[in-house]
Amino acid sequence: MTADRANDAEAPLGNPLAEREGYVERTPLITRITGRLVHLTGSEATLSVGAFEYEVFVPEFVRRQLQGSLDQEVSLRTIEYLEGNPQKGGRLTPRLIGFLNDAEKEFFESICSVDGVGVKTALRAMVRPVREVAVAIEEQDIKELTALPGIGPATAERIVAKLRRKMAKFALMIARDLPPEQAGQQSVVQEAYEALVSLGHSAPDARQKIDTVMAAGKKFKSVEDLLTELYQKERR
Repeated sequence: MTADRANDAEAPLGNPLAEREGYVERTPLITRITGRLVHLTGSEATLSVGAFEYEVFVPEFVRRQLQGSLDQEVSLRTIEYLEGNPQKGGRLTPRLIGFLNDAEKEFFESICSVDGVGVKTALRAMVRPVREVAVAIEEQDIKELTALPGIGPATAERIVAKLRRKMAKFALMIARDLPPEQAGQQSVVQEAYEALVSLGHSAPDARQKIDTVMAAGKKFKSVEDLLTELYQKERR
């Protein structure tokens, strides 16, 4: 496995924070994983590393960037967290969350630091590019933030209260360099996703519908073309 490991020791098992569901470890063991991307679902990327395959959770904004990299080698910056609640009879399961660069990772951890926003909530909510969410926070745009899945008005207010004036560097992020054709295709996919959500579809349902259409490898020049293909597919 190609991975970078931090030198810090693992947090003690008796640490009450380590037992809280969704707690992001501040002394992560695995900080990077590199391998061939063999599978990509709504929230998970599977990397083949030697004789093993590793499941890595990815936010939606990362998943979209990985769509054109299937069967290619990718490298993800990672954080680890422990999922589960032993106090309720469950067990702690280590999980990995992957990002394409350090800035995305830092932004995600900032969101998770807000009271009431755990890892699962952040994973579900981060469907927009980092830059757009950061701009909404800096401009105190509560309406824009509440459009994110799982983020209500009270949570949006807490996000703004804690993170405003800390988002400038993220608001200045530029999109990854992509071939023009791939960049255009991602724009069409993103707009189609937003259209489905605005029509009342849940975020996971919208992703699943678009993934089903895109699986055939067909390219779409416009959102209308993609939605038409989806409509015709569901009628068959």
